Amino acid sequence: MKRIIAPSVLSADFGHLERDIEMIDRSAAEWVHIDVMDGVFVPNISFGFPVMKPIRKATRKTLDVHLMITEPERYIERFVEAGADYLTFHYEATMDIHGCIESIHHAGARAGISIKPATSAEVLRDILPLVDMVLVMSVEPGFGGQSFMPSAVEKIRSLDEMKREAGLETIIEVDGGISSANARLLFDAGAEVLVAGSSVFGAPDPHEAIERMLKA
Repeated sequence: MKRIIAPSVLSADFGHLERDIEMIDRSAAEWVHIDVMDGVFVPNISFGFPVMKPIRKATRKTLDVHLMITEPERYIERFVEAGADYLTFHYEATMDIHGCIESIHHAGARAGISIKPATSAEVLRDILPLVDMVLVMSVEPGFGGQSFMPSAVEKIRSLDEMKREAGLETIIEVDGGISSANARLLFDAGAEVLVAGSSVFGAPDPHEAIERMLKA
């Protein structure tokens, strides 16, 4: 199984964003995670296209864009045009799940679907073959720095079992409260991509923090 760390730009120093993106670019992390919030689906507002474009220019890494917005179908093409390699939307945020997946693929990106902590993994059983990635939230979406919810581990195991039964290669990603303290547990449960924010950008040595998670 893959082991990928995706540092979350939400925890970067926005006053020195280019420096922090270049740090990720030099690190062992393979992806850059970008959280897009609209203040409606989640209480906070983050950033959109104007910030994504310079991030895309500053890094060769995979851009992993997580849309925490209502009716994501309205903006899919624009986010892909801005540089998203993976574009993930929320199961709870749209009435047109299949349309979103088709639009992401048509625009040229890989499609991901995310579920909140209260949403059962079972809702994704029939969707799993249609997407490239599933993102399990191990905190409530919309805020950085929250504590990890242990209930996410069983959800990851359930999704891993579903994909194995169906013979799928769908990537399982997890986001929220992740550090070297729980990285091994999550990888062992079936996750392949760990999103890490404050545990990377708040570390004295972010490169070392990334390495510790990869080798957990």
